[in-house]
Amino acid sequence: MDELCQTPLVTSDDCDFDLSDDDLRAARTVKWAITPAPQVAAWVAELDVRPCPVVLQAVQDAVSRGSFGYSPFDSLTGLPQATAAFQAARFGWEVDSDLVVGCGDVMSGVGLALDYLCEPGPVIVPVPAYPPMLGILPLSGRSAVPVEFTKSDNAPACLDLDAIDHALGHGARTVLLTAPHNPLGLVFGPAELMALRDVVNHHGARVISDEIHSPLVLAGAKHTPYASLPDTAHHTTTVTAASKAWNIPGLKCAQVIAGNAADAATLRSLPYIANHGTSPLGVAATLAAYRDGGPWLDNVLVHLDRQRTLLDELMATHLAHLPYTRIEATYLVWIDVRPAEVADPVLAARAAGIEVSAGADFGAGFEGFARLNIGTSAERLTRIVAALGSAWR
Repeated sequence: MDELCQTPLVTSDDCDFDLSDDDLRAARTVKWAITPAPQVAAWVAELDVRPCPVVLQAVQDAVSRGSFGYSPFDSLTGLPQATAAFQAARFGWEVDSDLVVGCGDVMSGVGLALDYLCEPGPVIVPVPAYPPMLGILPLSGRSAVPVEFTKSDNAPACLDLDAIDHALGHGARTVLLTAPHNPLGLVFGPAELMALRDVVNHHGARVISDEIHSPLVLAGAKHTPYASLPDTAHHTTTVTAASKAWNIPGLKCAQVIAGNAADAATLRSLPYIANHGTSPLGVAATLAAYRDGGPWLDNVLVHLDRQRTLLDELMATHLAHLPYTRIEATYLVWIDVRPAEVADPVLAARAAGIEVSAGADFGAGFEGFARLNIGTSAERLTRIVAALGSAWR
């Protein structure tokens, strides 16, 4: 195993994820640092993976240079150009680098778009939703209009366009889109996105598209950037980052891709206090990830695809009575624990030694659900689901 783990490209095992619980706790990130031994962390959206070598080297080089001050302006970092090149190479989306603005993280980018580009008024949030998408709205002085996903014959869940149309017709002015979706693991196809576009255009509204998970699309699906579709750019702000795909959220570097020159000019004209910007270590890591981290990411995707298949087998063995989403992207799985009839799925899981994310955090009415992180080793995922089988029997 040690010899394999020294190989730059691994296609036959999961040695990049072959880390002990103690190894992960030693890193002192939130996922494991506040999960006391012998509990197993399967909650926060961090990968249990060794760093991408080219990213690690870039950060180590930046540290050796003493890159601990403020980041220079975007025009001097190369970040806009690297972001545009990555979007073109990975998704076929031709982005004008002049429209790319650096910020600390995706949620600060969402906040910038809400505060400075969107009209006042309620904001539509498809639910279940990444919890900060709900939490940021009061900070912007806005109310949320939760819209539950609906079912269709061709997909496990899809946007409820009729409900979005109704909400926009009754005062909502913005749609918060998370694509790919967290926690459902959905990848929205062009037809569904264009239908959303038509509704938004009919009401003269705006879309903020959080595409942080776009590099984590698994085999069988394809990510379509919302703003790459015709007649969307004028009303869209895209926010993305390398942080989830390369597991570097603590380095604080995200990118806002404005839909047009006027929006980009507005963002660049803001006082410094409105957008504290990126960290120099985050910029170094992101440049390395976007430019040279593709092969490592491809191997991570192979591993996550195997984890998806393994989860199917484990669920059939231990939790066959519980519905769950078979993810198309991300490493986050939404499980309906209601058939288990446990009073609190999170407390029951914790009693069995597993920490999962509480469904209630993703919107009202989801108390009987839980989100499971499968971005770990096959051995650890096997332990996790077996323990949940006892907790949610």
